[in-house]
Amino acid sequence: MMLCKGAWVGELARFSLKIALVLLLATTPLPTWAASTATAMTRQALKVYVSVDMEGVAGVVTGDQLNPPGFEYERFRGFMTDEALAAVHAAVDAGATEVVVSDSHGNGENLLVERFPKDVRLVRSFPRRGAMLAGLDASFAAVVFIGYHASTTNTNGVRAHTISSAHFTRVALNGAAVTEAEFNAAYAGDLGVPVVFVSGDDAAIQEITGRLGPMDSVVTKTSLGFHAAETLTPAAACDAIYQGVRSAIGHRGQRKPFKIAHPITVELSFKNYLVAEVLTYLRAIQRVDAHSVRFVGQDMKEVSDFVDFVDTYNADLTP
Repeated sequence: MMLCKGAWVGELARFSLKIALVLLLATTPLPTWAASTATAMTRQALKVYVSVDMEGVAGVVTGDQLNPPGFEYERFRGFMTDEALAAVHAAVDAGATEVVVSDSHGNGENLLVERFPKDVRLVRSFPRRGAMLAGLDASFAAVVFIGYHASTTNTNGVRAHTISSAHFTRVALNGAAVTEAEFNAAYAGDLGVPVVFVSGDDAAIQEITGRLGPMDSVVTKTSLGFHAAETLTPAAACDAIYQGVRSAIGHRGQRKPFKIAHPITVELSFKNYLVAEVLTYLRAIQRVDAHSVRFVGQDMKEVSDFVDFVDTYNADLTP
């Protein structure tokens, strides 16, 4: 349709006014509340904590892979790093806005830090309060366990132990022997944070899910003994962990925090009897039998501090 000159001028004026209004809106800052709402709608904060041990990593069977003197250690700390990275990438792809990775094996200095994305934060070295979950707080939405293993009371499982293979023959909470995963899940549960995923050997996964309930998991190897396994390749394990963690974060609402009754009674059994004798010089600690002591804590933080103290303290500690 043709416009006469007057009508054309009027249309041009109205069009110019619209352009001016669009430019004004585009350059005018949003009110604080509106900006905050817009940001929240774009991406809601989602923090994920990844605790990484080594005994449950694919291919690990002996101290040759687990400790610095071992001839395969340097290679296998790389495979441990790969499994941790698979979990990190999965969490981010599932919507995580912040990821903290805890190096929770041995001296806590195993993961190759330079290989992680620059926005990931790493927890390293021991001793530290919170141990394998140091830095975890109620702001996190989920905890992921990578490379975990069976408990010291399990007759199966590769390198099965609980917290300290050198010192403890049993760790129990409220009368029941626990795995490291169960101990850590109770610690996270006190903070209201659920454990959503675990990887490790078949004995570990069976034991952990049997106590914490069904959850996304990956069996990295099948135990053939304390120092033997039929294992996935590192690449296959990483692929499975990526898929499992991404799924777990995606339906994390189906997992509830693992909580145990308070106050909490922890019992520690030692390989040697003298440590049990000396600990009971402290009146807060009761001797259960020749090799065992009992302590009552108000919550898992207090219980964790007690266990870490007993496992770490040495009069020759320096500096």
